[in-house]
Amino acid sequence: MLIRSMILASVLVTGIAHAVEVPNPLDQERAKARPLVIVARTERDPTLFTLKKSLEDPAKKKAFDERNMVLYTIVGITGQRDGKDLEPQSTMSLIRGLKPGMIIDKAKVFLIGKDGEIKYKSEGEADLDTLFKTVDALPPAEQTLQAQAQPEPAGTPGTPNKSGKPAKPAKPVKALED
Repeated sequence: MLIRSMILASVLVTGIAHAVEVPNPLDQERAKARPLVIVARTERDPTLFTLKKSLEDPAKKKAFDERNMVLYTIVGITGQRDGKDLEPQSTMSLIRGLKPGMIIDKAKVFLIGKDGEIKYKSEGEADLDTLFKTVDALPPAEQTLQAQAQPEPAGTPGTPNKSGKPAKPAKPVKALED
């Protein structure tokens, strides 16, 4: 009976550990980059294929990078960020965050701004020129988000801390007595 109780307890603890929610990868991109997310059923999807082919052009890739864009692809249940695999939990969190719905024939394309909001959404279209125009038309306020996301280190003498007052110099540490 004790062994059964121990096994049940370990199964419950393991289940709770696996149920921990993994943060959405798009949250980590906020104020740093503009994620372009393509959700497709297969790798052979024409929208996904066309976009990847367009990004092979050095001029298009440079324009993509200059706009602080990163490419997320989700094919089936496999996710990638700029060609590098995501963990399955991160991929599922990304899918839950976007709520793409049913994918029947055409891929779904999402352009996320630096503020974390969806700026462009389409089904079956991923023309880079249209996406670039959308990014270029975004308000300048979004560009200031990048500066706000990188605060100056507080606590150094002369720099303001959270209360707006300059930080006091640190006191010397006293040696411990035995």
